[in-house]
Amino acid sequence: MKYLLLFFVGLIVFLSCRKDKVNYSPSPYFLEIPSHFPDMLIPADNPMTIEGVALGRKLFYEKKLSGDNTISCAACHSPENAFTDPKKYSVGIDGLEGNRNSMALINLGWQNFFFWDGRAKSLEEQILEPIPNPIEMHQSWKDATAKLNSDVNYRNMFFKAFGEEGIDSTKVSKAIAQFLRTMISGSSKYDVMYKYENSLAIPANEQAILMSVSPEEWAGYDLFKSLNGADCFHCHNGPLMQVKKFSNNGLDALFDDLGRALVTGNSNDNGKFKVPTLRNIALTGPYMHDGRFGTLDEVIEHYSSGIQQSSTIDPLIEYAFQGGVQLDLQEKALLKKFLETLTDYSFINNPNFQEP
Repeated sequence: MKYLLLFFVGLIVFLSCRKDKVNYSPSPYFLEIPSHFPDMLIPADNPMTIEGVALGRKLFYEKKLSGDNTISCAACHSPENAFTDPKKYSVGIDGLEGNRNSMALINLGWQNFFFWDGRAKSLEEQILEPIPNPIEMHQSWKDATAKLNSDVNYRNMFFKAFGEEGIDSTKVSKAIAQFLRTMISGSSKYDVMYKYENSLAIPANEQAILMSVSPEEWAGYDLFKSLNGADCFHCHNGPLMQVKKFSNNGLDALFDDLGRALVTGNSNDNGKFKVPTLRNIALTGPYMHDGRFGTLDEVIEHYSSGIQQSSTIDPLIEYAFQGGVQLDLQEKALLKKFLETLTDYSFINNPNFQEP
């Protein structure tokens, strides 16, 4: 009886000291989608959560993801440049340049393919590439996740974001993807113009913005849409200001970079690249896949008089035979005025997108 009593006392002490496994369910995150935007499709295997977004934001600015702890995702996608790089080509930790201009991170939740050549089919897949890329962050995922695992704060954040222990590349990409999906730009002067043009409700706080639209900005918008004007509307329209396709926009007659064809192996895709959004275009220079144009004026001049013909040129560039749409000086100025209405200052200054 003595030994049996001691056994039960010991068992009670053991059970009272044993830590029960903690269960945690992440809290749903509800996106604020602008009223004139389409719904955003969220992957079933990566639902939006408050904890996931917070983790993704921290990871976006985390320099430990690079081999020498010197750069983060934000190094090539800075807030002050509408989340792109002001340099023609971004430079990795080994001082090596890329060969394509860094794309702006704007409204990615509505995208169906990623990178200039569309080689990634999801945002999560796209995020997996820069860390091990030898000319970018140049670090194996094994080493990157080991660094995160050594930090108790990260271990706790990953547990809260995914409801289970463990850190791996899949969870890193999912968390960053959640954060990037919150980065919605839909509060520019253009948005109010778009609502007015389409007879959509304009809130009271936007009425003053509508009244501030100048005759020059409206005239520039008309030029933008006109088949006999700037003829931009085929590839850039709607709330997202882009058409989801690949296009050869007449940059070259001969191609140093085959673009989409490097992915598909189809010569009909030679010189074709993803059509980017024009949102915040005044802030996202240099322009084109190779950053060849440093200013909006150069971009406008390209479409006006610099179009190069080739076998894969987009047929919607209807004035390619004469080098472009041949805008005069006043028309170029009006078009630029309109393009500047696409600047969304609330987006680039949103504190929720800045480094935590």
